Amino acid sequence: MASQNRTGLERAEGAIIVSVLLALVVITVQPIMNLLAISLSDPANVPAMSGLAVIPEGLSFDIWTLLANHPAVQRGLMNSLFITVTATLLNVTFTALMAWALSRQRLPFRRTIFILVLITIVFEPGIIPDYFVMRRLGLLDDYASVIIFKMVNAWYLIILIRFFEEVPEELIEAAELDGANPFQVFWRVVLPLAKPALATITLFYIVYHWNDFLRPMIYFNDQGKWPLQVVLRQFVLVGDKAAIVGLEAMGSYTGASQIDFKAFRAGMILFTILPVLAIYPFILKYFTKGTMSGALK
Repeated sequence: MASQNRTGLERAEGAIIVSVLLALVVITVQPIMNLLAISLSDPANVPAMSGLAVIPEGLSFDIWTLLANHPAVQRGLMNSLFITVTATLLNVTFTALMAWALSRQRLPFRRTIFILVLITIVFEPGIIPDYFVMRRLGLLDDYASVIIFKMVNAWYLIILIRFFEEVPEELIEAAELDGANPFQVFWRVVLPLAKPALATITLFYIVYHWNDFLRPMIYFNDQGKWPLQVVLRQFVLVGDKAAIVGLEAMGSYTGASQIDFKAFRAGMILFTILPVLAIYPFILKYFTKGTMSGALK
């Protein structure tokens, strides 16, 4: 009887957990489906669509055609890709090198360096000191101003340190006995074992750089260097239809001139988040293992 009661309770708990997870999925996916439905709907039907609609009313690809052909969007996309790829490569490289050094017990002043790293978490400088530093270095209106910012994130560094500390010393000693130098040990032995943790922090860095708009907006006076997020902000806040579709299209009364700004905003938001969403399936298999391994010792 007790065993049956426990089985019934477990089933009830399982049903509750599944229901909660399904509700969270709906809450998460519905806004994205709503944006997609609005961006694909006929412009004449968009003003009447509610925030709960998930099925396009009519079908029109005018929004996506406009986004794909808009010079500011094309330029912003290329800038975002350049900044994100370059910064992420540098971030992961320097974070991994620093984490490997700090994971070695024989590193001189290891504890002191680690404490200094923790201090940067608590006392992080604000945007104004950063701006003055960049101006003093002559990096305003330069891609380097956003690429080198937070070259090593302290939180991600800690994840890698904890992961590297779990690498068996026997493997390192065996590689050293085979004649491997410290760099070969790091490159051929440690990094292959750290793929889950590296994939995790790579994802974190990609999302951070792709979504960053505040610093590019402050540091870049040249609109030609604006990343996609700043272009999106400009379109959404200014809301100038002539600037979006062009003066020639505004006078044609067809095609782009009929685009509803609500639909354009929905398409632009999707246009900025889809590249990051596309990366998740490739990193997801490493993600859970990497975060848990970094949290446990």
